[in-house]
Amino acid sequence: MNRQQAEHAAPENRDLEPLVSDYLLRNPSFFERRTDILAAIQVPHLIDGATSLIEYQVRVLRKQLEADRNHLAHLIARAREYETLASRLHALVLQLISAKDSDHLCDIIKDAMLREFHAEAVSIRLFAIAPNAEDALPDPLIAAFHEFLDCEHALCGPVDTEKATLLFGEEAVDIQAAALVPIQTATQSGVLAIGSSDPERFHPDMGTDFLDQLGEIVSHKLRSLPSSDTDRH
Repeated sequence: MNRQQAEHAAPENRDLEPLVSDYLLRNPSFFERRTDILAAIQVPHLIDGATSLIEYQVRVLRKQLEADRNHLAHLIARAREYETLASRLHALVLQLISAKDSDHLCDIIKDAMLREFHAEAVSIRLFAIAPNAEDALPDPLIAAFHEFLDCEHALCGPVDTEKATLLFGEEAVDIQAAALVPIQTATQSGVLAIGSSDPERFHPDMGTDFLDQLGEIVSHKLRSLPSSDTDRH
């Protein structure tokens, strides 16, 4: 606080100054114990145009402290986000346990993705595993995503209009990004597609641990259900 600011300080603040000064004089090691307060306050230099080494170091430490606080806040936010996702995934697993057939399972997944995970379009496409790749090429959807069907991990990123239409049908109008989750059973191979109109919702650099777990859970449950020619929007 400079002199001008001090002159305009609230009367109650000025009344506290003698108490604060007395406390600091009686506790000279206060700032050694509370470095967070030392980093937060600003102590003016008495010589105009000059900056002491200590003052410079304090500025550097203050910037570093702010950066550390921002990083910690980011980590806490991510941890809370993962905790929320884990809770929702657990709830979804409990619902999937009750699925009686593949149609029921698809309904559960679609409802959960739209309601709990804020997806805007969901599609589950399963195909009988062909003896070789050429047998699957006549189907335009299989042809477009043939290489993906053998992937072990989910893929996220922008999706063009043609592929969005193949995946989501009429719901593809506003879809700009999608997460593609591979589904594998003993006799079927396919994809769980989750679409969003937000181009940043799914991007290539995002983690896919949650999506991979979801794909494993759905694949495992499908193996225990009667097989069907599931092709659902």
